[in-house]
Order: sequence, then C-alpha cells, then structure tokens
Amino acid sequence: MSASTTDAAPDTSRQAAASDADVARVHELATRSRVAARSLALLTRAEKDAALLVLADAVDAAAGRVVAANDEDIERGRSQGMAESLQDRLRLGEGRVADVAQALRDVAALPDPVGEVVRGSTLANGLQIRQVRVPMGVVGMIYEARPNVTVDAAGLGLKSGNAVILRGGSAAASTNRVLVDVMREALAEAGLPRDAVQLLEGGHGSVTALMQARGLVDLLIPRGGAGLIESVVTGSTVPVIETGIGNCHVYVDAGADLERARAITVNAKTHRPSVCNAAESLLVHRDVAADFLPSALAELADAGVRLHVDQSTADLAGDTPVEAATDEDYATEYHGLEMSVAVVEDIDAAIEHVERYGSQHSEAIVTEDRAAARRWVAEVDAAAVLVNASTRFTDGGEFGFGAEIGISTQKLHARGPMALPELTTTKWVVEGEGHIR
Repeated sequence: MSASTTDAAPDTSRQAAASDADVARVHELATRSRVAARSLALLTRAEKDAALLVLADAVDAAAGRVVAANDEDIERGRSQGMAESLQDRLRLGEGRVADVAQALRDVAALPDPVGEVVRGSTLANGLQIRQVRVPMGVVGMIYEARPNVTVDAAGLGLKSGNAVILRGGSAAASTNRVLVDVMREALAEAGLPRDAVQLLEGGHGSVTALMQARGLVDLLIPRGGAGLIESVVTGSTVPVIETGIGNCHVYVDAGADLERARAITVNAKTHRPSVCNAAESLLVHRDVAADFLPSALAELADAGVRLHVDQSTADLAGDTPVEAATDEDYATEYHGLEMSVAVVEDIDAAIEHVERYGSQHSEAIVTEDRAAARRWVAEVDAAAVLVNASTRFTDGGEFGFGAEIGISTQKLHARGPMALPELTTTKWVVEGEGHIR
C-alpha cells in the first residue's frame, strides 16, 4: 500500500539520525514491553480471550471519542491536501469502529497458536523432543494512516502472547492516541499489563531508534508504501518481515467466461480501490479482446475509472475515454480509480508482464481452461494466486484468519496474509530422564 507525499506515514525515507533522547525513549518503551511480554507468555487461551472481549467492549464504548479524534485527523489531512483515497484509508466512522471491535471478538474465537506442537518424536534412546510454537516477544509495527491497524495489531499481539510497540503515521495521530489509551485502560481492567500495547510518538529519529533496537525488539513489521518498506528493510538492525505494495493484475485468458471476467475485473478495481489487494492492471488475451474489452472498458469508465491503455486496447475502446499507457503506468499502484490495460498475445506474455511489473502480492486469472489455470498457479510468483476470483479476497479476514497484521510478499517465515501463527516462532523442548551424551 503505497503512501503519497500527502500521506503522513512515518517518514523513514530520510533516515533521520536517532538522538540520545530518541534512543532512550525507545529503549525505555521496549524494556517495559519485554516485561509485559513475559507476563503474556504465561497466559492461558481463556485469559487472553477474556481480555480481548474486554478490549472489544472498550473500543465499542469509546466510539464517540474515536470518531471525534478521527474527524480531527481527517480535517487536518484535508486542509493539507490529502488525496481522497488516503482519506478513505484514514476514515474511521462509527461503522468502522464497530467493525474494528468485532475483529477483536473474531480473534478471540480463533485457535491459540501458542503451545501448538509443530512436530515431535521420541528418539530410540527415549529422549522426547517437541517443536512448540511460542510468542515472538516484542513486535514493533511501523505503518501508515490506517488506524484500524492499531487495534488489529494489538489484538493479534495479545492473542499470540506478544507485546506490541506501535508507530503510526502522523496523519492518524489523534485517532491512534485515543485507541491506544482505550486499550491500555482495558488491559488494566482485565488484570493485564498496560505495556502490552504501547504507542511510540516523537519525530523521525524515534523511528530510526526503533529500527535499531536490536535485542530489545524481536521483530519489526512495516506496513505502508514502497518507500517506507524499503527504508525499514534496508535500515533496520531488528529482523523485519517485509509487507509489500499491491500492484495486482487480473488476466482474462482465451478460455475465460467473459461475463464472469467482467464482474471479477470491475470488483477487483472498484470495490475498494484504495487498498493493496485492489487490481491495478488488466491483461486480456488477444483472442477474446474484441469481445471483452469494449463493454468492460465502458463499465470501468462508468464507475469512474481512468484508463491507461496500450494501442491494441485503444483501438477497441470505441467512445470510452482512454489515454496512452507508459511503462510507469504499468508499474504504478494507483490507490484510486485508475487502471492500466494491455492486450497480450497469450498466457506466456501475461506471465512475463506480471513478472516485470507485479509486486508479488495477488495475481488473478479468469479462465475455464484448467491447463491454463495450472500454469498460472505454478508459474506466477506471488503471495496469492487466484483462479476465477477477485484479488480483493487476499485478506486475513476473508481467509478466515480473523484480523491480519499485514500481507507479506517475502518468502521467509511468512507469506501472504499474516495472522496468529505468523506472529509466533518455535522453540525445541527436550525431555529426558537423566540422559547424557
């Protein structure tokens, strides 16, 4: 999810030096988090679930405070020229506050990954070994103007036994402050340490200090635009899980049901265009382009989509307004009602296009040809590949994971929507009866 220059996501692009005060502030927060994490690691599932329900009720009860703070953030962003798509990500009305609270209840209903035995055996000498899921410890989040992430991260952190340090963008500063205050009060009410959830404020130097708090912070997850993610990945000494931008494609194959393809394309682009699993590019097999594109382009344009197209597409556009696409258009995550379109010779050309311009997030094929579907699934390198389904389904909630903490596009440890298991690591438990080697 890219952030434009008007989105006040945590700006790490300048890599501001951390002052002694920044380092001291982060170390003090992280030390308190580590103490809280030790307490969380001892909790039973019932205790964690009960606390999550207390948090959910507290967020619901504080809806008026949250919406008022969010209105302040929205008005400030509007006065600073924030794009409408970014305002949509920032907006947290009463309906979305209720959804955020419900996400906590959904997380409470999920299985607890902590303590799960991943594998184990009894050796020939009688020694018992088990690989068991355990919390990461202290998880830091650096993210943009999506205040729902504040609650999602706290809830997933609590359920997985982790303390979280949250650093949101200044665009959502008022909303995040209220949400964290509400959750800390609720944690205390539930008999848990307030420091299980902490908000890192301050300037850019405090972000750098968080990125370099190796040994105090166990894992850092950036969630935002390409610049933010790149800066955190390259500038951190703390281990990082890389979440990625979403330059997602819909490919309409020669074997597609064209009515199904039209519905999927329109949904993938227009259902909520500001989010990372919205489709940014449409690829159409040459054999079905003349039958598919005129009506599909017209419907997209009627929905307000600005279309950047190649010449073959332009020749089929009829009265639908289009403009010539550039390489930059095909590489862009628009976060709004814009889409690039190209006619391709075959599935090979479609796969090559995705490999060149895609971001390894979500890539969809529409086809009734099972051989083409198998090739797409096998050859397209992405966290999620979809067959005859909208890219909008790449989401932790839609996958049944409850709230997600991000969508990883890397290949180590976690890939795709990250939920509870991805916030754990493992340790080996070895039990003997006086065994010596």
